[in-house]
Amino acid sequence: MPAAPKKGRAAKARPLSQSGSTQPGWRSGALWRNVRALALPLALFLLIRTFLLEAYRIPSGSMIPSLLVGDWLFVNKLRYGPHVPFTDKLLPGYAEPRRGDVVVFVSPPQVDQPHDLTPTLVKRAVAVGGDTIYMRRGVLYVNGIAQRQGYGVPATDAFDSVSELFDWQKPLGLSVSRFGAAPAQPSHDEWGPLVVPPGHLFMMGDNRYNSKDSRYWGVVPRDNVRGRPMFVYYSYNADDSDRPLPFITDIRWGRLGHWIR
Repeated sequence: MPAAPKKGRAAKARPLSQSGSTQPGWRSGALWRNVRALALPLALFLLIRTFLLEAYRIPSGSMIPSLLVGDWLFVNKLRYGPHVPFTDKLLPGYAEPRRGDVVVFVSPPQVDQPHDLTPTLVKRAVAVGGDTIYMRRGVLYVNGIAQRQGYGVPATDAFDSVSELFDWQKPLGLSVSRFGAAPAQPSHDEWGPLVVPPGHLFMMGDNRYNSKDSRYWGVVPRDNVRGRPMFVYYSYNADDSDRPLPFITDIRWGRLGHWIR
């Protein structure tokens, strides 16, 4: 005869579910707790990234010396009003872009690079709506005042050039103004005067002979603005380092914490 089951604590069986597993709610409850534990920090990260701060990497030398290739920035998205994802709307910010601000923005369409038609860029707002802007012999003038060039080049390296990409300026060029008339054919160093339309910005790189900017693809609508860079949180020599693993071995320690002006 089979032995009778022993009495006592060891002989007590746990209640079984209809499927034969013990404690049917335990696994689902643990899974739900794990999901909640991961969802909260993820939601917080997405909220901060969408509406407050976002990291941005500098891939080119168009803003030398203010920004260097290999700089990593934190961008304040709240300042000018954060962009609502998947829409064309901006939430209210606490400031407007000013002349001289370094700004992150979505480029107007760049017809010469259909593979990346509207990249996100960082440049300096050299003029705002209502400003009269022009260039003569490579010197930028805003409302008749010559502007300091952020990154000068030797006279032997300066060049002027003509491109059909400058032709967007022709309808905006002033034929009569106290600053003279716009040239019939705008060029890299000789264009304008033109008036920046209201609600738009004219963007240029500080390194003007290595910058594809508003001279090529036009003025930037205010709604394209995405934020103001705050400071460099990490930087390494990314363009001409001769060291292995430069992101570790060639860090620019002096730029860490550098505030952007």
